[in-house]
Amino acid sequence: MDRTSQVITQLSDSDCFYISERYNKLLPYPVHCHAEYELNFTEHGKGARRIVGDSTEVIGDYDLVLMTGKDLEHVWERYECFSTDVREITIHFSSDLFFKSFLHKTHFHSIQVMLERAQRGLSFSETAIRRVYSLLSNLSSEKRGFYAVIQFMTILYELSLDEDAKVLSSSSFARIRHQVDSDRINKVQDYVGSHYNEEIRLSVLADIVGMTTVSFSRFFKQVTGQTFSDYLISFRLESASRMLVDSHLAIADICYDCGFNNLSNFNRIFKKYKKCSPKEYRENYKKQKIVI
Repeated sequence: MDRTSQVITQLSDSDCFYISERYNKLLPYPVHCHAEYELNFTEHGKGARRIVGDSTEVIGDYDLVLMTGKDLEHVWERYECFSTDVREITIHFSSDLFFKSFLHKTHFHSIQVMLERAQRGLSFSETAIRRVYSLLSNLSSEKRGFYAVIQFMTILYELSLDEDAKVLSSSSFARIRHQVDSDRINKVQDYVGSHYNEEIRLSVLADIVGMTTVSFSRFFKQVTGQTFSDYLISFRLESASRMLVDSHLAIADICYDCGFNNLSNFNRIFKKYKKCSPKEYRENYKKQKIVI
């Protein structure tokens, strides 16, 4: 496993949030994660590389991402960004900023849904960014604490209305269990979680949930939106991605440990879904990770 070190953030127990604004930093920085929620805005950062979980993307001029998963690694790197006018605004806030009885009120439902989705990282559309741009820009200069909190809550609410917000990382990599309102599907997920490195037969799964194989295949697609075969491949790839990052095992060993029985097939499928080879994927994470 990669060695980690403990670093303390600027967010104190008495703060609702902590905001920092930087210019032209985007310096090489380790992939890291932390318990605090984070909203990160980058302006004029075209060409920079954003890594959130197992998502790796080159960003445009504007980038705004919310992360609420305590095990969700992330970093922004210079990569191909040559701008001398990069601006970053980072806001850290605690999960207990919203106590449950408050967050579960009807008026805050969209924020609750957004925070849950952001456990895997949530990238906002340019339309949403334009909507909150002035609020973000002025937040650090608001001297009255109460109004700063109201302004921050307004930002979160506006972002929660973004229908084009995109989830970044896979559930498995972010160590988030995808909850489905179906006991049968949850039983299947439990079985896959314990046996994904073995051969899994549809007939066994059908028996577990008391259905025929044909009925089970149809039912699984209706509830999850994907075939069981696609789900299993995705689960195995996500597990392989995590092992590539968290271990020094040979790629061939990871291939077989995750249920793939052919190395060349594993490489082909991995590249198809991840847009890079397992070796390249691991090299992107060859940094000493820190936990903040």
